[in-house]
Amino acid sequence: MSPQSAAAVESDGRIRCGWSEGSQLYRDYHDLEWGRPLHGDDALFERMCLEAFQSGLAWITILRKRPAFRAAFEGFAIERVAQFGDADVERLMADPGIVRNRAKILASIHNARVARDLGESLDTLLWGYAPTPRARPRGLSDVPAVTAESTALAKELKRRGFKFVGPTTAYALMQATGMVDDHIADCWVNVSTR
Repeated sequence: MSPQSAAAVESDGRIRCGWSEGSQLYRDYHDLEWGRPLHGDDALFERMCLEAFQSGLAWITILRKRPAFRAAFEGFAIERVAQFGDADVERLMADPGIVRNRAKILASIHNARVARDLGESLDTLLWGYAPTPRARPRGLSDVPAVTAESTALAKELKRRGFKFVGPTTAYALMQATGMVDDHIADCWVNVSTR
């Protein structure tokens, strides 16, 4: 998820990244999750799937639908999703609680199978592309949409057979899971990467 504006002072007097304005859901996500290091194969698989589903949509749409996504995709447990078949695809396509995009649904199931059969942990693979920690961005213009690391990660994921994870989606995944800390320099949230 990319910040929409540099920084905002909220009613509680805290300075936050500007994109967290306007919604308690955004604010909670910003304060409690975004940019904090996340580990675990299933947890990272969930974020990978949700970032892919978000492509072309506002992140708030995904946040609002996240409980339904979690229920529909059985907690994003890789082993469970990897076993989904045609009946599951039709069930998901009929579920109004999620984004009903057949290509993204099929990609999520496919990606679960790839993750299951990796031969290494998804966590190890993804975090292996985390860049060296750097200074926080001073403003929106300092926040990239793509980096050399996200491009390399996307290329490796594609080589391994993953779908719907291009360089921009890979970078959003890096931001969301704390592989990079793109909180604006003045933001109150203090995360440590890794």
